[in-house]
Amino acid sequence: MKIFDNLVFSTVLILTAILSAQDFEDLYFGTDSTFEVLTWNIEWFPKNGQTTVDYVTTIIQALDVDVLAIQEVDDTGMFDQMLDNLTDYEGYYESAWFAGLAYIYKTDVVEINEIYEIYTTSPYWSPFPRSPMVVDMNFMGQNVIIINNHFKCCGDGYLDPDDSGDEETRRYIASNLLKEYIDTHFSNDNVIVLGDLNDILTDNPENNVFQMILDDPGNYLFADMEIAEGPSSGWSYPTWPSHLDHILITNELFDELGNVNSDVQTIKIDEYCDGGWYEYDQNVSDHRPVGLKVEFNAMTGVEYTEGWNLVGLPLIVDDSDYQIQFPDAVEGTLYSFNGSYDPEETLIQGNGYWLRFNNAGTTTITGIPVTELSLSLSAGWNLISGISTPVEIGAIIDPDNIIINGTIYGFDSGYVAADELIPGEGYWVRANNSGNIILISE
Repeated sequence: MKIFDNLVFSTVLILTAILSAQDFEDLYFGTDSTFEVLTWNIEWFPKNGQTTVDYVTTIIQALDVDVLAIQEVDDTGMFDQMLDNLTDYEGYYESAWFAGLAYIYKTDVVEINEIYEIYTTSPYWSPFPRSPMVVDMNFMGQNVIIINNHFKCCGDGYLDPDDSGDEETRRYIASNLLKEYIDTHFSNDNVIVLGDLNDILTDNPENNVFQMILDDPGNYLFADMEIAEGPSSGWSYPTWPSHLDHILITNELFDELGNVNSDVQTIKIDEYCDGGWYEYDQNVSDHRPVGLKVEFNAMTGVEYTEGWNLVGLPLIVDDSDYQIQFPDAVEGTLYSFNGSYDPEETLIQGNGYWLRFNNAGTTTITGIPVTELSLSLSAGWNLISGISTPVEIGAIIDPDNIIINGTIYGFDSGYVAADELIPGEGYWVRANNSGNIILISE
């Protein structure tokens, strides 16, 4: 027994040394300002027993993503063991039948509304040997539908519609059924379809199992199409060089995908292993994960009164023309202040402005949230605005103490001492010297 204990202890020490020798500390994908979802076939998890569990645990912690859609969970007991070590995450699976599907998600930012499988009855077993798993979830005020899939593998590259057992035909039917389900049930929702779809996006139309989706570009987009069309070094399945793992989004997310911090990429974990692809393939999976990072747009309602108002721009927008963001404003009445009033045409984050309206109302501004902003003040009076969330006056970072106490004022038919900086509103602030202040979302 003592010999066995020593052997186990030595094995743990060796494995710990191996993992710490990897460069996983440089591996990451998640950020605080984006929503990240990853599809990952982890190949009959765990393919190398406890070693795989330890690798995958370390990798997930390093990637720091919000949601992982997993395929090929073979041992639910060891999957549960891994989840126990991922203290920031919880997981869900139905079963390990035929290498089951699973989700892993961050509990502090993801709220699960419902998880369920679709196309579960026998008429659908051919196109869906593993029933698609749907999760309805909320992330930071955004509702998102994710559908995790693992399509039938293999085939000869030719679609034969007359043969119901043809692998390409089965994948073709599966793709069309998913599209039909989304069109029927989620026509106005943020939908992400992802998984090991076991076919390439770039086949010619007569053999492309995704052609019905590709023929509807107004409603659907494969976010990883550039990867599929790019060099093989960026593909998800290097063993037989091909790109098989995909992320499909609906048009409700098209604009968000174009935001500056949004991204989609094949995450080459093997490049962070000392032993390269061989080490990764032996101990983790034969698939690389594919990740989507979405910077969601926000909407802020800004109220104004009849007459003059102090306003600001609370979000990063595509067009900062004041007549676009405040379409009911009186033309030619936007003024900034820099020792004197200057007429303006565009709005800049952090600056405050006078703007006149003939009637009271509300405008809705859509754009990317501003969570931190440094403002440069001059000695004397300054006209500023805040960020995308309210900032209490006491929370303003003023390292040189240049703000004179009690001199921050808003305007509502008259000057009003401010307790907080409200998004979309402008404020006067007086400084005893020039310098910088910082606003940070709480």
